[in-house]
Amino acid sequence: MIKNVILDMGNVLLSYDPLVILNKVCETEEEKQLILTHLFESDIWLMGDRGEITNDQRYELAKEHLPEELHPKLKECVANWDICMLPIAGAKEFCHSCREAGYHIYVLSNACNRFYDYFPREYDMDFFDGIMVSSSVHLIKPDTRIYELLCNTYSLKPEECIFIDDRPENAEAAEAVGMKGIIFDGSFAVIEKQLLHVESSK
Repeated sequence: MIKNVILDMGNVLLSYDPLVILNKVCETEEEKQLILTHLFESDIWLMGDRGEITNDQRYELAKEHLPEELHPKLKECVANWDICMLPIAGAKEFCHSCREAGYHIYVLSNACNRFYDYFPREYDMDFFDGIMVSSSVHLIKPDTRIYELLCNTYSLKPEECIFIDDRPENAEAAEAVGMKGIIFDGSFAVIEKQLLHVESSK
């Protein structure tokens, strides 16, 4: 029996799109690509998500790979990339529907320390039964240890959990520890049908 719904944050609860800030601060496609490559798509970004550095420290590391004239734009990207973090359509309604149906609701997110700035702007942290952020525990999905840590921290049985993520590899890792992994494709109506299907097949 499914008792717990575990949600990814980026592109499930809140939208994540680096192009929002890049389009705002950059003047050319070349500038966008340089910052995208050396910040958002680099290991520097993952270092922040793993909690090895803070978000602000990403600037100091990334600027070493970019021409000096791009440093002000890089700095603005590091400081304000989270302007893209807005609720996904239907996400809040889905969370409330899960709560009304009697499910416990958790968040498991790969995110840097800035999570605690932008997430509470859109969601009541106390609404969730538990929240685990990768930078706080120094583990990132799809490392199965972060799923196991979530279960151990909140006394969850994997077989009683559904995990929803937009990245297939993260859903597969949830399956590897005994959860039911569901890939989010942008439609919570589809997720609700899958949830009902899982319950009816038990």
